[in-house]
Amino acid sequence: MNLQSQFSIFEPISLEEMNQVKLLDRIDKKFMFRKSMLDDILNEASRYYDILEIDGKRFAAYNTTYFDTPDYEMYTRHHNGKLNRYKVRFRTYTDSGLNFFEVKFKTNKGRTKKSRVQLPENNHSLTGEAAALLERKTIYKSDALIPVIQVNYNRITLVNKNKTERLTIDFGLNFVLGSETANYPNLIIAEVKQDRSESSPFIDIMQKMHVKNVSISKYCLGIASLVKSVKTNNFKPKIRYVNQLFSKSA
Repeated sequence: MNLQSQFSIFEPISLEEMNQVKLLDRIDKKFMFRKSMLDDILNEASRYYDILEIDGKRFAAYNTTYFDTPDYEMYTRHHNGKLNRYKVRFRTYTDSGLNFFEVKFKTNKGRTKKSRVQLPENNHSLTGEAAALLERKTIYKSDALIPVIQVNYNRITLVNKNKTERLTIDFGLNFVLGSETANYPNLIIAEVKQDRSESSPFIDIMQKMHVKNVSISKYCLGIASLVKSVKTNNFKPKIRYVNQLFSKSA
């Protein structure tokens, strides 16, 4: 089944309707599974979720550049299991040309808080509004950070019919670091986003299909895949899980 027919089984929801469920302060739960499982999972999910549709298109291409310190302090804090940690990124929605600078903060209560500012262009410059948001929301100064990795993927966004939960499903994952790349074409990353921990049809589907809750961010997966100098010990079981299940090549 091709992508368009996979996504056509869902009822559409507009961006305005979806914005009722922004969830910028939320609880996240992440799952990884083979692309070959996607048909069955989407068939199950279509009973409970609507799909975001913009200008007739039901998936969107994302281009994201992450910033960190030269010694990968943000990555290392995540690797070491520290809470009160940050991710800093510039994101372009390729199809619409919209650009944002975003800060994500994982609190010591396990909640994710996201702040962002829209930019007229994505020049990856920590100046102006981007620098102001960075210094207001994090412990970092703009001159302490550098761009470290580019992450590209496609995403569909589902909203449960009660409009209490969002679900993102990412595919076609590609990392670029200088002249090096890592590709995971057969890997699907799904993330459930809720205001509070409660029942979720998608989590029930994952349990039914014996898909594990595996929490490793795309940023950390990319850095661990391409940077030889960083610590990876605590991520090795998760990376091994990814490599056992999914081919890095088409």
